Amino acid sequence: MSLESMLDRMTGDSMIDLPAGEIVLRDEGTMTDWKAEVAAFRLAPYPVTREVYASVLGEAPDSPAGPRTPVTEVSWKDAVRFCDLLSRAAGLQPCYATGEDPDARDVVWDREADGYRLPSEAEWEYACRAGGRDVRYGELDEIAWHRGNSGGAVRYIGTRAPNAWGFHDMIGNVWEWCWDLYDPRVYGPYRVFRGGGAYDPPRACRASCRRKSHPTLRIDDLGFRIARSR
Repeated sequence: MSLESMLDRMTGDSMIDLPAGEIVLRDEGTMTDWKAEVAAFRLAPYPVTREVYASVLGEAPDSPAGPRTPVTEVSWKDAVRFCDLLSRAAGLQPCYATGEDPDARDVVWDREADGYRLPSEAEWEYACRAGGRDVRYGELDEIAWHRGNSGGAVRYIGTRAPNAWGFHDMIGNVWEWCWDLYDPRVYGPYRVFRGGGAYDPPRACRASCRRKSHPTLRIDDLGFRIARSR
C-alpha cells in the first residue's frame, strides 16, 4: 500500500482541493486587517493523528491519547521535519530546506516543490471559513471539542461536524501550526498557530483567533495538518 493510500485509510478521506481566492485576516491585538491572495492548494480534512505521525517517524510523543487523536507535543520544527519525511516516502519533492539555527530562521520553503507542507496562515483561515464570514462555521458544540464539552482531553478526529468544504476540527480539539512568522519585528522567530483546542473557552475557538510561540514549543494541545500546492 502506498503511503498516500495509508494516509487516506487512516484519516478516512483524501486531501481536499481548494480553488484560488482571497481572505481578509485580522489581528485583534493590534486591531488591524489585511487581505491575502490564496493560490489553489490541497489541505488534509483532519489534523495529523498520532497513528500517522508514528507511521512516518517510527514513534509519536508519549501520550495517553488514542491513535486517532491529533498528535500533540510536536514543535513547529517537528512538523516541518514530518512534512519532508512524508514527502520523501511518497516520492515527492520536499518543500523545506533546513539548517542548524535553533530559532529555525534558516528554514526555507521551496514554493515550487510538490511535497507536503504546513499551510500558510492565510490558507488555514481560508479553508476554515469555507466561504463564510462568521467567526465559526457552525454551533460551537456541534463543530468543536472545547473546554465546555471535551472532558479535559483531546478527542478522536472527525467526531464533530465538518465545515461546508469538508474540513473537520479546524476549530477546537487542537491548535494547528502554520508556516508564518507571527510578527518578526516584535516577536522574532515566533510562528503562528490557529484554531483553538480542547482546553480553551469559546473565545479562543474562532476562525480569526491567532496565537504564537517559539518554533521549538511542544505542548499538549498543539498539532498540525498538512497541505500541498497545486
